[in-house]
Amino acid sequence: MILKSLALLNYKNFDSKSFEFNHTINCLVGNNGVGKTNVLDAIYHLSFGKSYFNPVASQNIKYDEEFFVINGEYDKDEKTENIVVSLKKGQKKIIKRNSKAYDKFSDHIGFLPLVIISPADRDLIIEGSDTRRKFIDSVISQSNKSYLNNLINYNKILSQRNSLLKYFAANHTYNNDTVDVYNQQLQQYGTHIFEKRKQFLESFIPLFKARYKAISNNNEEVSLNYKSDLFEDSLEQLLKKTINKDKALQYTSVGVHKDDLEFNIGDYPIKKFGSQGQQKSFLIALKLAQFDSIKAISGDNPILLLDDIFDKLDETRVAQIIKLVNDENFGQIFISDTHAERTENAVKQVHQSYEIFKL
Repeated sequence: MILKSLALLNYKNFDSKSFEFNHTINCLVGNNGVGKTNVLDAIYHLSFGKSYFNPVASQNIKYDEEFFVINGEYDKDEKTENIVVSLKKGQKKIIKRNSKAYDKFSDHIGFLPLVIISPADRDLIIEGSDTRRKFIDSVISQSNKSYLNNLINYNKILSQRNSLLKYFAANHTYNNDTVDVYNQQLQQYGTHIFEKRKQFLESFIPLFKARYKAISNNNEEVSLNYKSDLFEDSLEQLLKKTINKDKALQYTSVGVHKDDLEFNIGDYPIKKFGSQGQQKSFLIALKLAQFDSIKAISGDNPILLLDDIFDKLDETRVAQIIKLVNDENFGQIFISDTHAERTENAVKQVHQSYEIFKL
């Protein structure tokens, strides 16, 4: 799969801009603030129907304009595919494939597999469990429609159960039969989600460790552990056991919405004991393992976006990453960097064609 061209209209800092891309390596270079990351985010938008960096859709419209349009043309499975994402202020976002609008955005997820590596990924280490769950969910959802549907349904039932708990507290009442209905539905969807996450991580963790080993030159031991309430008991039983606590808190305190990933270097949390370089290597290894996982399942090379990847990495680690890109069939890669010379020197070591766009 190759992104051949990209056209932007009123997107972030661009009024009108178009690109014709190289089928292998594309480098976007220039000073801070010129829009390098915005181009990568537009490509991300075409795959996921949303921004990677700004969840408020209307804020991606250029200042003082009423709408934005992102238009991408792809070569996929020996066919041309045209994807357009557009948004007008006060209206719903529209995603079109070959001029036909999707009824559900979730139907588009996974059609254009993509992995992004960005400084914003540091949130995976420093933020709460919600960020790490979203990471697992985004990887699995790209290749598993039933997982995505179960996740959507689980979150809908969870929201309804939480609203019911608030209603009980406000009205000094309680109905066990109604709660049981929600418990059974959460059990159904939650068990599926737990099993898929567990199954996914069994294959993902070895990929991640192998990637970290290569990036760090085999100098450090890292681990990734899955934490879930459902290792203790079935979700339905856990919900029954914690009902008094949930009534007091007015929300559901157990379930797959509380799952987490534990990131360690040696025997200690990388958040507290990892250097900036080690943390960045950890995150890059996570994302490259994501790439490996999606490729293995879909049989297609995801597009790889590398946003400001060389910052805060020593020369040895940069060399290892370039070596990985050179040795393996990665498909199409997009790199952003403030240092044009650094990027050009790096990609010259890769014996593939490349294009440099100066913004």
